[in-house]
Amino acid sequence: MYITLDLESEEPIYTQLKYQIIAGIAKKELSPGEALPSVRSLAADLSINLHTVNKAYQQLKQEGFILIHRQKGVVVNPDGVPKANEAYWSELESKLHPLIAEAVCRDVQEKDFLQLCSRIFANFNMKGDKS
Repeated sequence: MYITLDLESEEPIYTQLKYQIIAGIAKKELSPGEALPSVRSLAADLSINLHTVNKAYQQLKQEGFILIHRQKGVVVNPDGVPKANEAYWSELESKLHPLIAEAVCRDVQEKDFLQLCSRIFANFNMKGDKS
């Protein structure tokens, strides 16, 4: 998996890193149980602070995407990512709400918004079917 960071973006680097790892899991570029680079190694490879990588890894661990073992290092959760539950659906709705509100303010039509969502889903499904 290739990670690219936009150091000029307003989005924090740890967030970019976190989302790219999640996308790698979604696209099946990262498999359950697969090892990820150590905090130090990834920080060196990306030329970023190790605390930035650590913050991304800690959030991924908290959300169930990865496990951090003292001996094995960092691995994609071997049991897979926890399935969506009621708390996840509630969080998803709270994240989508402002995006949809802004889209409505900008005169984006519901059908266009849904087509965009469908295209994004299709992108993940196409990537995942390569196995």
